[in-house]
Amino acid sequence: MEKSRFISLALVGLLLVSCADFFEPSSPSSIDKKEVFSNPVRTGNAIEAIYNLFGENNSYRNRLACGYQGLNTDIERSTKDKDFTLYCMTPSSSDLTDSDGKDIWSYLNSMVERSNNVIEGVLQYGDTTNELMRYYLGEALVLRSFAYLELTKFWGDVPVRFESFGANPAGAAQPKGDRNDIYEHLRGDLLEAARILPWAENGPTAETKNKTTRASKALAYALLARNNLTYAGYALRADVNKVRLNTPDDALRQALYEEAMNACAEVIKHEDYKLLPDFAQVFKNLCADVEDYSQSEFIWEIPFANGTRGQVLNYNAAKYDKCVGVLKHNVSTANWNSCQTVMPTFVYDFEAGDARKAVTVLPYTWVASVGTGEVSDDAENVVTMMPDLPAGDERLWQKNSNISSFFLGKYRVEWMVRDRESTDDGINYPIVRYADVVLMFCEAAIGGITNTGVTNATGIDPQEQFNKIRTRAGLGNKELNMENLMKERAFEFCGEYIRKYDLMRWGKLTENLIATAKRLEDLNTHTGEFEQTGDSIYFRYQLKNDVLAPETDVKFAYEMTDIWGLGKGEVGKPAAFDKAEGWVAKCIFISDGKRVIGANANYLLYQDEQILPLRHYYPIFLNNVGTSNGALWNDYGY
Repeated sequence: MEKSRFISLALVGLLLVSCADFFEPSSPSSIDKKEVFSNPVRTGNAIEAIYNLFGENNSYRNRLACGYQGLNTDIERSTKDKDFTLYCMTPSSSDLTDSDGKDIWSYLNSMVERSNNVIEGVLQYGDTTNELMRYYLGEALVLRSFAYLELTKFWGDVPVRFESFGANPAGAAQPKGDRNDIYEHLRGDLLEAARILPWAENGPTAETKNKTTRASKALAYALLARNNLTYAGYALRADVNKVRLNTPDDALRQALYEEAMNACAEVIKHEDYKLLPDFAQVFKNLCADVEDYSQSEFIWEIPFANGTRGQVLNYNAAKYDKCVGVLKHNVSTANWNSCQTVMPTFVYDFEAGDARKAVTVLPYTWVASVGTGEVSDDAENVVTMMPDLPAGDERLWQKNSNISSFFLGKYRVEWMVRDRESTDDGINYPIVRYADVVLMFCEAAIGGITNTGVTNATGIDPQEQFNKIRTRAGLGNKELNMENLMKERAFEFCGEYIRKYDLMRWGKLTENLIATAKRLEDLNTHTGEFEQTGDSIYFRYQLKNDVLAPETDVKFAYEMTDIWGLGKGEVGKPAAFDKAEGWVAKCIFISDGKRVIGANANYLLYQDEQILPLRHYYPIFLNNVGTSNGALWNDYGY
């Protein structure tokens, strides 16, 4: 399907229970199941009805793809300071639930139910010797697996429903089950999906072939690896009200790691071309709507329709003071919900020469204004900081930010190739990329967080794979062990809503959040490990022609260059500093009589250290509990 068709209403969705009537097992059918699932076109429409749920209001469109999950961590922070970022949610939280059923719990459970209908319908009425029908069966298995991986990562234990309400009307009253039963079931589903799905280049139609927005064998294998690494790891468990291993069975964990390793190996053997040589290009392609699988590092993206659905940039790109020209047509400050910032401590953690830093960390926001381009540090020393700029000409320029507002740089409006005319920018939401598969392979091959002994018969050297990730970043080789791997995943995936769930399965979420709060105190006073850091950054401006827009009056665009002061040891002016050459010094720590990182002393990562260990998951919201006929309840002291 073309991108513009995805996330649109599908008539066949009437056959599948909607969010509003999710707990109504006898929802009326407008079309007989046999008529739908014996027909490839109508089965394809039923698949589209599953995808449609991603684009509904309060779903991924403007919630789960938009800063409402995965923050805060030890490397990322939300500017929203909401209960869902500060680990102090309540069952009545208003940001993620809705009285009319338009909330993430209902949408994800509806994805499960719609997938159940497709899977049962194709198996009962479809011709699975037909290549396209077989593809749809595999895609439904993958979509159901993804929905369950999301449900368990947000809530832990949830109802286990692998039958539709039509096949099992009692399913509507299904109580919460053990998440391990879900993980076990997904192992079988994803292995079956990997068996019947083709590689991306062999999709059965033009709509399914070579698309980052459709299911493939690689996606099934990647989700299997995620499932198994989660299953083999740690999690907050209700039976003990603390973090423990999901399974104490050593033999099972070994099998899980080996299965994950082998799954990733299949992808690596077939798709080693997908690790793009330029880290920045990974995200430039995403923002430029590159959905050609062979040209993208992403294995799967949730597709959003251009300009009508999906607010990925609206929430995840930097907050621009004003957008003109290539920054896409006068989208004002009020229209930006930007919330993803990079943790100040993490800015200084990157190794020298790591190419990922300049892509990930934005120490500026774009500003459009008319001015002289002159700067003065004192009354007698006025210099031109923006060369070749006539007085009175409007310009785009990168205005330095305070370190508490260094936005994430992976999603940028200037990397778009079409106009951004509303907050629904339509950029796809990436779920899995090839680098993740490589690092999951490395993790599984060394036995994960439990150091479980694993037999590697893949013929692939995990150390060599680990080195590839570092080489792409411009770094030298480093020994592959869990400590180094956990750090590498931080540098590689910052801002991609992965870190929180990595920390959870490693049993380190609470520990790392508390440690980061202490590190922030040290950075604030430049003590301890941050003794060799300063208050200011130093840079120059360079004319940047590739962001100029001839259809506007903007003729000059300036970017910060030669930035100094954002690494440990970079204290004071660099040797090349010369005001006459346009060098500028700017304080990046807010000054109100004392040095502070944030706008006030409350630069919070979490609300309460005492309850933090019991707040890894969302509560099941009161609206959902209240409509469950007693089947749902909350644990963890909610």
